[in-house]
Amino acid sequence: MLAPANDADKDLARVIFSGLLKYDNQGNLIPDLAQNYVIGDSGKTYDVFLKKNAFWHDGKQVSADDVIFTLQVIQDADFRSPLRVNWAGIDVEKIDDFAVRFKLKNAYAPFLYNLTFGILPKHVWQNVSASDFALSEKNLKPTGSGPYVFKQLEKNKDGTIKSIELTASKKFYLNGPFINQLTFRFYPDEDKAIAALKKSEIQGLSYISPQNYSVLENNSKDMFNIFAIRLPRYFALFFNQSQSKVLADKNVRIALAQALDKDKLINQVLHGFGEKVDSPIIPGMLGFSSDIKTYGYDFQAASSTLGSAGWVDKNSDGIREKDGQALEFTLSTIPWQELSQTAEFLKDAWSGIGVKVNIETKETANLIQENIRPRQYQALLFGELLNIDPDPFAFWHSSQVKDPGQNLSIYENAQVDAILQDARQDLDPASRAKKYQQFNRIISQDIPAIFLYAPDYLYPVSAQLMGADFKIMVSPSDRFSQIENWYISTRRAWKHN
Repeated sequence: MLAPANDADKDLARVIFSGLLKYDNQGNLIPDLAQNYVIGDSGKTYDVFLKKNAFWHDGKQVSADDVIFTLQVIQDADFRSPLRVNWAGIDVEKIDDFAVRFKLKNAYAPFLYNLTFGILPKHVWQNVSASDFALSEKNLKPTGSGPYVFKQLEKNKDGTIKSIELTASKKFYLNGPFINQLTFRFYPDEDKAIAALKKSEIQGLSYISPQNYSVLENNSKDMFNIFAIRLPRYFALFFNQSQSKVLADKNVRIALAQALDKDKLINQVLHGFGEKVDSPIIPGMLGFSSDIKTYGYDFQAASSTLGSAGWVDKNSDGIREKDGQALEFTLSTIPWQELSQTAEFLKDAWSGIGVKVNIETKETANLIQENIRPRQYQALLFGELLNIDPDPFAFWHSSQVKDPGQNLSIYENAQVDAILQDARQDLDPASRAKKYQQFNRIISQDIPAIFLYAPDYLYPVSAQLMGADFKIMVSPSDRFSQIENWYISTRRAWKHN
């Protein structure tokens, strides 16, 4: 319930716990603990029927009571689950021991994506209070129903976790898993993890940065397969016009877009492992369309746009002014290598047209607490993660301009509000796609943000690993969604009749 805040926890949760649904290698939803489901009342009810051969790692059978208990924990504000925002106003009731009904006040087309959350065993957690929940010893010896069972963890002398060892579940309800032992090892930085990979101390690494791709490929070409996986995420520069009069000038935002060479940015920062993005609905998502207003790289046009709007460098200091105000703003981001390099790229690109950019870098937790939640920033370089079937409501509806909403551009447009409200209740994918296309066109006209790129997720694994196939993932932890199908090697054996 707390794992979404931490990538390592999400990875572990994916192999130890199960959801009602999960993803295949194309990002499509497929059954997990659910045997099947039925949608009723024009999309306001979802009846989910559980597999009857699913068991917890301690031997007890998975039941509807576990699903209901888990959802109650998620919805209880005292437990502080990051998943709570997805479950506001949704009721769940027991149909029988192996069936539950989710009841929505209004139809919500992407609801099924919510059913990928991991289910907790009620008999293990029911007596743990909210205040003890996060620090309970049960977190270090988890009981799940997924393909792998917790065995032991090893700590370093300073108390940090060095490794976690898992074994294949003998009670797993799907075929497999075929790999009997699974060990997660943790390293202080990427260089040390890559060194372990080269020495075959590990057979896979959660992620490598684009900068290290060539290093690993050149030195260990035959030892590893490096998957470049597409995620439904993008990175953008979000403008908070309420905090900057400069950025409230649409001509300034247009000029910034015109002065940005996205192709060069992707090649320089991502080493080509990414795709140019011009809108909040990106390629591969429902509703994507290239029929939108875009501003191609045109340095002279950017300079002309600013000059025509009255922004002129009168004192020859390299910075334009208008009505006594300098063309200057602060860009806030996190010290992630690609984002830090992107921030410097933007600063250099825009200085050429007389714009001064001040870069403010903070650790993620501090940036969220001090800047994002109170909306105290002028421009924010940050990413957004969606689903294959996107619901942009939380990111662009005017009701989401304040925390815990995620409308980072503090964007308000009555027409967009109506479109997003209508689209999320439209159960027809084709009709919903048209609404998203209309939304996309309005956003591209208003320029509340400059959309930059969708980076590839680079995942190296041993060439000996078979059965793993990745094309599209919703989140990095979904690379383990079908780990029960992985295997290391095969051998011929006599078949006895």
